[in-house]
Amino acid sequence: MTDMSPTEQTSPPPPARPAATVVLLRDAPGGLEVFLMRRHGESDVLGGAYVFPGGKLDADDARLDMAAHLDQAPDALHQALGEPELDATTAASLYVAALREAFEESGILFAEDAATASAVDADAAAARLRGGQSFAALLAAMGLRLRTRDVAPWSRWVTPHVPTMMNKRFDTRFFVAAVPSDQTARHDNFETTHSVWLPPRTALEQYRDGLITMAAPQIMSLAHLARHQRVDSVLGAARARRPPVIQPASFTQGEDRILCYPGDPRHPVAERALPGPTRLRFRAQRFEPIDGFESLFA
Repeated sequence: MTDMSPTEQTSPPPPARPAATVVLLRDAPGGLEVFLMRRHGESDVLGGAYVFPGGKLDADDARLDMAAHLDQAPDALHQALGEPELDATTAASLYVAALREAFEESGILFAEDAATASAVDADAAAARLRGGQSFAALLAAMGLRLRTRDVAPWSRWVTPHVPTMMNKRFDTRFFVAAVPSDQTARHDNFETTHSVWLPPRTALEQYRDGLITMAAPQIMSLAHLARHQRVDSVLGAARARRPPVIQPASFTQGEDRILCYPGDPRHPVAERALPGPTRLRFRAQRFEPIDGFESLFA
């Protein structure tokens, strides 16, 4: 196609690293709210951007004693994830990564006492983590079992072959979960420097007004979540369908870079994966819906 850059035509893409993120949700008087954290400005991955808690899959995630520390068997998690090409251990390790990253970055620990199923002391677990104990070691020392039933696969985002905001590519599984009522989400003041609870539309309005920075997966995910008023609605929708796979296709148009999503005429997948616009324009280091802000909610 004539408007595709030579780089996009010929350069082999860097590999996409497996990763997981948890979109933390709560019900507020005004409706659904989402927890967002600002990444440290010097981070080499989306520095300064507002993101959901998450990170790359670690080798230790697959080495966890899953029989002792998961509330569901790997086969059940494999089925829920909806990726038959994976083996059950890899699928389960993505859940482990999601829950580990949620704990490390926001302090929210989806776990229970393995013997009694009673509530967990998340602050005590966080103190162990700050003291240098690994995630697996603190689970063993405190006799904890991860509550994978508390999270539901929501979507899978694969960075385009030519990344827009960074040189790295990720294959990220997005999970959704309600924050436990007895725990408080907070940023870690290390990888993240600020955090806030916002209704999805308000977060997008702040992005529109230049008050915060976000990447395309966060923008499109918030637009999707803005169609729900309650946490139960999100979780019900997540559990009622297979998580869509979103690998944007990109092309250049004049001075702009265009990302298009499944269902767009320029995307190889004809079936829509998301509500809202099928294209975002990248201009002046910002993503914009081509048809205007309100198209995010159309």
